[in-house]
Amino acid sequence: MAIPGTAALGRVLHPGPRWLTVANWPLINVPTSMSEMTVASINERAAEEYFRRGLEAEGQGLHEKAAEFYERALNENPDHERACFNLAILYDRRGEDAKAIELYERVTTSPPVHLNALVNLAVLYEDNNHYDEAHRCLDAVLRTDINHSRARLYMKDVESARSMYYDEDDRRGDRRNAVLEIPLSDFELSVRSRNCLKKMNMRTLGDLLRATEPELLSYKNFGETSLNEIKALLAQKGLRLGQAAEDGKGLAMMMRRPAASTSNVAPEILSKLVIDLELSVRSRKALQRLNINTVAELAARTEDELLGCKNFGQTSLNEIKQQLGTFGMTLRKLEE
Repeated sequence: MAIPGTAALGRVLHPGPRWLTVANWPLINVPTSMSEMTVASINERAAEEYFRRGLEAEGQGLHEKAAEFYERALNENPDHERACFNLAILYDRRGEDAKAIELYERVTTSPPVHLNALVNLAVLYEDNNHYDEAHRCLDAVLRTDINHSRARLYMKDVESARSMYYDEDDRRGDRRNAVLEIPLSDFELSVRSRNCLKKMNMRTLGDLLRATEPELLSYKNFGETSLNEIKALLAQKGLRLGQAAEDGKGLAMMMRRPAASTSNVAPEILSKLVIDLELSVRSRKALQRLNINTVAELAARTEDELLGCKNFGQTSLNEIKQQLGTFGMTLRKLEE
């Protein structure tokens, strides 16, 4: 994959012309009065200051110090894309692939298309034999710039490697299924993340693939720190949140097991949209955050899962149980 004359591992380990240079970033004068700005703007300015210090440290060859400053910048502002990208590069150079992948993914999830991050991410995915993910990244680059020379060259390598990889498709499918069935209890997670996932009734890697970021963040006591921890866990396996919704293959296997109460219910009832039910605004919004769209999806949830959602209480739960009862249905019970 490496090209003669390029950086180590063939990566674009520099911001490139699309990114601002140090000279173009103005210094920030922090106001002294709290009334002059919101807490959010204070965090953003602090993030810019830490980012500036990180650039200075990196310019002096102090890469460990630079990484510390970039991490502080992201603690102040998790959406600071330049700090995220530069930190990903440092991790990439140090061979910490899982951390680098997670950060590159964060950069590439928001517009505009970040070509250098996508190319770096593709190379990392190929290095770890995740050819479909590498192909996805390079395809996004070429859809933006069809003449991107590095992406075109890397795509040939990825397609060649992927065709060889698919010769063992059956065995690969078995291995993939085995990975998706790995229980989350096998991984080192913080107590908060572990407890939140347990309340959400998420027990395997496959369960996480059908969850979206907004869905996870809608649960009580589940914040950005837990979200990033989960994303890093999935990145180690070449997976990501919401992948089940994008993947046609294996989707049925990843879907939540239906409740026993739906076995004798007519298909037109199961496919009925929850927005057509007589529910309060609070209940509707909670179901929207949980990405629950149909009666069948609603019946596949447990009481604990619904009660774990922010601003969802016993009143909303009783309301939903009553609505399901009109169809002769109930929420799923864990012992089913």
